[in-house]
Amino acid sequence: MKLFFVTHNKAKYKEAKQIGLEYNIDINWINLEYEENQEDEIEKIALYSCNTLIKENPEIKTKNFFLEDAGLFIDALNGFPGPYSSYAFQKISNEGILTLMKNKENRKARFKSVAALFYEGEITLHYGVTEGEIVYEAKGEEGFGFDPIFRPISSDLTFAEMSLKTKNLYSHRQKSLRELLSQKLPSLKNKHGEIDGKDARKKKRKS
Repeated sequence: MKLFFVTHNKAKYKEAKQIGLEYNIDINWINLEYEENQEDEIEKIALYSCNTLIKENPEIKTKNFFLEDAGLFIDALNGFPGPYSSYAFQKISNEGILTLMKNKENRKARFKSVAALFYEGEITLHYGVTEGEIVYEAKGEEGFGFDPIFRPISSDLTFAEMSLKTKNLYSHRQKSLRELLSQKLPSLKNKHGEIDGKDARKKKRKS
C-alpha cells in the first residue's frame, strides 16, 4: 500500500518515512505548501488545511494522503506558543522562548501532533502527545524547530541531540503516525509484532 505525506518540511518526511517502513507502508513525499489557517487549536488547523488542500488540488483526491500539524505547549507560558508555534519560531526562534522562560521554575511542556488523513474519501484525525520540559539552553544540531530546547521525560537528551531513530521512539509525531497506521490498517503489525493506538481517539469528517 502507498501513502503520501503532504509537507514542505523534508525533516518531517524523513521521520514519517522511517515509521512507515515498520508497517511495510511506502510513505511518499508530496513537497507542497498549503494554507494553514490560524486557529486556537492544532486540530482545527489540521482539518482546515486538509479540506483546503483538497479543494485547491482536486486531483489529490485520487491518492491516500495525510498532513500533520504540531505545537509546543509550555505550562509556565500558559500554553504558548501552542497552535502559534510555527509563527512564533519564525519570529522569536528558540532564543526567544528561552528568554521568556528565564527565571521560570516550572519547565513542564509538551509537544502535540495532529495528523489529518484522507483515506478512501474520508478525513480522520490522529493524535500524539509527548510530555517533557524546556531546557535552559539550546542543545543539539539535529531535527528542526524547537527540538533543541525540548527534552522528553525519561530521556537526558533534547530532540535535537537524538538520532532520527531515537527521536522516533519519543516524539509526538511518531505517536500520531503510529495511531494513523494502526487504526487504518489494523491487520498490519509493526516489526516488533505490536499494534499501536487501539484505544486512540478518532474523528471522522466527510470532505
